[in-house]
Amino acid sequence: MSDGSTMADLAPRLRSVRKRRGMTQRELARASGVSLSLISKLEAGVVEGTRLEKVRKLATALRVRTTDLLGTAGDAEEHTKVTSPETWESVRQALLGQFGQPDDEPSVEGVQRGLNELKRVLADNRYGEVAVMLPHLIRDAEAINGPGRTVRARVLNTTGWVLTQTRNFHLAEPTLHQAIDIAADRLDAAAAVNTMVWLYLRQGLLAQARALATEWADDIEPRLSRATTAELTLWGRLLLGVSTTAIRDNRPGEAEDAITLARAAAIRIGHEAISDTSTNRTFGPVTVAMIRAENAIITDEPDKVLAIAERIPMTNLPHAHSVGRNRHRLDVASALVSLRRPNEALIVMTELGDDAPEWLSAQRYARDILARVTERRRTLTPEMRRLADLVGLAY
Repeated sequence: MSDGSTMADLAPRLRSVRKRRGMTQRELARASGVSLSLISKLEAGVVEGTRLEKVRKLATALRVRTTDLLGTAGDAEEHTKVTSPETWESVRQALLGQFGQPDDEPSVEGVQRGLNELKRVLADNRYGEVAVMLPHLIRDAEAINGPGRTVRARVLNTTGWVLTQTRNFHLAEPTLHQAIDIAADRLDAAAAVNTMVWLYLRQGLLAQARALATEWADDIEPRLSRATTAELTLWGRLLLGVSTTAIRDNRPGEAEDAITLARAAAIRIGHEAISDTSTNRTFGPVTVAMIRAENAIITDEPDKVLAIAERIPMTNLPHAHSVGRNRHRLDVASALVSLRRPNEALIVMTELGDDAPEWLSAQRYARDILARVTERRRTLTPEMRRLADLVGLAY
């Protein structure tokens, strides 16, 4: 075997996987039967070719596939348990009306109670339980006619949010379109639009996200002096959607204009408030500050990220481990790595692993940050290896 690109892949992958396993080159040599000299040369990338059998022995000792070391496994997306399509198969069946019939006739009040309980479980980032509860809730909401239209739209928005969070994008989009279509209230429709903006953003569809957020922000713009909290939170959330997409699309002026308007709405509210009746998303001064920090990460201003973070009173959030706060903590960790403070970044990542393991396991962003923390280390600590297993950092 002497393919240059394959061998170029082998050197960093072998080195990274060995560190992940907490093995020295000498220990790997003993475990695999491959000479220490050859392992050293392979990791340095100075060997022009080596037999596939040698690579297989190394892979066996490291408990990975041979193709994982060679980088020839293809570009198929890796799934954690949280993001695996199998985990959400029952949700897919429920959305298609294939989850069976409820034992008793559901009521609007009963479905609303079920939605409230689901949101409490979501607030704790317990996605395994959500995957069990959600199909029953979808089925019951679908069985209600007439007066159940509002709660049905809210259940669909919640479902779309969960599917977006767990990277089941192909299911999320039609679900959110349906939620917007059947919403009996423009604020419920705007809530689902906010989720759709986030869905587009997670897929890198910046033009669609920006256009949708801008259209709806213009459409529901309230008079600040008379607006209700519900109107302000939804409008403010849409403005944050405009800002986050604009900064990623290299439109810094537009991003700043949008977030300035959002800040005005947040000041008018004066505190963090739940932004819609379907999810646990909040809007207020803290949320605006966290988005400012996120924008600063995008523009490569790590000092600004930490300066903003130091001024944020996290005790003001309704949910201690909300997705917004968790994302902000990853931004802080990323900034710390950029400022060559990897040990502090690791502390933040470890706390997230303890507080919200299911959420963290689904975050590619977390995987990228941890890779930056570990890439220059000769060996990994047990805590680094635990986090690497959690976020799926194979090499």
